[in-house]
Amino acid sequence: MSNYKFNGKRLREGRIYRGISITELADRLDVSKQMISKYENGKSSPSFEAVLKLIDILKFPKDYFYQTGLEIKTGNTYFKSLLSTGKKEREMQYDRVKYLTVMRYFMEEFIDFPEMNLPVIDEESLTNIEEVTMLIREHWGLGDKPINNMVRLLEENGFVVTTLETNINTIDAFGSNQEIEDKNYYSIVLGNDKKSYYRRQFTAAHELAHKILHDPEIEIEEITKGEFRKIEEEANEFASALLLPREAFIKDVSLHPNELNYYKFLKKKWCVSISAMVVRAHRLGVISSNQYSYLQRQISQNGWRTIEPFDKTKQLEEPIALRQAVELLIENDILTGKEFLDGLSSKYELSLFREEVETLLGLEKGYLKTETTTENIINFSDLKK
Repeated sequence: MSNYKFNGKRLREGRIYRGISITELADRLDVSKQMISKYENGKSSPSFEAVLKLIDILKFPKDYFYQTGLEIKTGNTYFKSLLSTGKKEREMQYDRVKYLTVMRYFMEEFIDFPEMNLPVIDEESLTNIEEVTMLIREHWGLGDKPINNMVRLLEENGFVVTTLETNINTIDAFGSNQEIEDKNYYSIVLGNDKKSYYRRQFTAAHELAHKILHDPEIEIEEITKGEFRKIEEEANEFASALLLPREAFIKDVSLHPNELNYYKFLKKKWCVSISAMVVRAHRLGVISSNQYSYLQRQISQNGWRTIEPFDKTKQLEEPIALRQAVELLIENDILTGKEFLDGLSSKYELSLFREEVETLLGLEKGYLKTETTTENIINFSDLKK
């Protein structure tokens, strides 16, 4: 419920969400930077006219700026390209994950989602990535078979997954631990800018690695560049080992390990890029360093660094759990689109415009729009809510 007092923390949250600096907001609002700081620190409140401008600039409804929201504890956020991603670009994504998790929490009132399902792995075993990935495969009943849909596998085992067009080249994906009222979630956002099924397979497994290997022991904001490179290497090694289980992959790749065209056949079976399989074959000792270098040169000569065979023919796998949950609620007349938005606002103090919610949940544009009749009377004050 709105507390009818302007919340400066929400202003800052919304400003960062949109990637707008204090200086830019001050210019667009026609006030000083000092005044924006006063708004955000709760030392002053904007006029009604200024609030209307904030709604237009930041694209959040009026109530958003008067709510406090749920108390959410956010753990590490693991960006796949942390070293090349600026602080501003990272901060823009934090609340997207938070808002997404609130929506999942809200829908749990009606939908029985899978609980987080991970094996208990002792600290000593975590140092052996091959062993860890086999424990996960065993726990999830995968055996040594290919994983055809890594995104769906994560959803089936309790992860909150969505895709967003980040419009930031350095952000491929990120994952973050969230806690709401003693319930833990791990949310993964996959960049939707690059339409590659095989790349998404590896990226999704890479994000799982951070949850398994690094969370919450590593304080991500305090590690050195060298330490970050190390955990990224570990995550890549984990993804390779999970997607290409040691014994089964060795048996397959050993038939023609030096023939690049053979890797095209393996790509269809294992649902992993040729480049990743060549790296895995070398790491497992199936090919020598000279053979590895030869295959890498061939990959470059064939122009496969950018686009490999089958990259444009394999359909991209999309997360479906959140979208299907909303569809169940709407199409079974449990909630209308308006009631969904109102529930987020009244129960969880998260007022967002319909378009924002549709984007975060991967819904078609206009899906949450509730049809009205000409008999309805629209109050002008409602237009800015």
